Amino acid sequence: MDNIQITGTAFLGVDFRPENVELTINNGIITDISPARDNSGRLILPSFFNAHTHIGDTVALDTPIDRPLKELVAPPNGLKHVILRETPNDKLISAMRHSMEFMIRGGTTGFADLREGGADGVSAISSARVPGITSVILGRDGGELMPESAGLGLSNAHRLDSEIEAAAAAKKAGKLVAVHAGEGGIKDIEPAFELEPDVIIHATNFRPEDIRRAADEDIAIVLCPRSNWLLGVTDSSKKPPVRELLDAGCRVYLGTDNVMFVSPDMEAECAFLMTVCKTTPEETLSMAVGGFSLAGMSSVIEEGKSANLCVMKDDGLLSLSRKPLSTALTRLGRGAVCQVISDGEVIYSVK
Repeated sequence: MDNIQITGTAFLGVDFRPENVELTINNGIITDISPARDNSGRLILPSFFNAHTHIGDTVALDTPIDRPLKELVAPPNGLKHVILRETPNDKLISAMRHSMEFMIRGGTTGFADLREGGADGVSAISSARVPGITSVILGRDGGELMPESAGLGLSNAHRLDSEIEAAAAAKKAGKLVAVHAGEGGIKDIEPAFELEPDVIIHATNFRPEDIRRAADEDIAIVLCPRSNWLLGVTDSSKKPPVRELLDAGCRVYLGTDNVMFVSPDMEAECAFLMTVCKTTPEETLSMAVGGFSLAGMSSVIEEGKSANLCVMKDDGLLSLSRKPLSTALTRLGRGAVCQVISDGEVIYSVK
């Protein structure tokens, strides 16, 4: 593995403090961070982790939202599931690979996908894998126990014996349990908690008691704000209750949800969250990289850590900025990404 040196304004440590430095990477590890004499005009961020996707939906980009949410996405006969069943496997694999490559070009080097289609669905996303991006595959209908799967990903909780048994089997196998809850209402929140999940996705309609319980039980919460707004499950900056979740000490991660409706663009997700929910740049970036913990990894820039980096051209804006991280997340966008490094390997680079 080649040694790499990168100079720029890096956002270091868990508090993402900006410093003009030269990073040295040896054998995939950041071995030295030294002050740099000159500013290279680049910003160096930890790479992103998209903590909730459905990339099989890539086969149906920008499907009109012309019916209730349940009719669009709920199994087994929501529109997306009909489309997925009708899609040839080779087209499905090609489409999923396209979304992985799209994520890489925007500085995302990991994602967690709730994979439909049982064992065949898990096999398909495994076949689609692109080098350099870590995938946490959460299967269902038997896919959750396959070797390639990191665990169970349920659409919703309904107190069905099959769901309870699947969650118990996943836990017994040492795998994750993730479940959607509180997206379109509150009826599925308590059944979701009863499964003792590791992850709850959406939490759009969480109440104070739900927030407290998630914090007390150390259940990670994955928010998908652009999807929630686009699909009409919220029109309020209070739903999901981002500030309350953070203040309660919940682990909160960021995802983009269904690719058929929302692009898997983490810069866009960060900018939306900061604009609508008024999160700080540091809080937002923490949510955008925190999902790496689902893969047993981290994405912070520190000596001794694996090098997972998103390098952006600042186009002269940094010299005018009073908050460099805010500039990076809300003004530059994925078009500014010029280099992406995953475990010390350059997986994307443009001049």
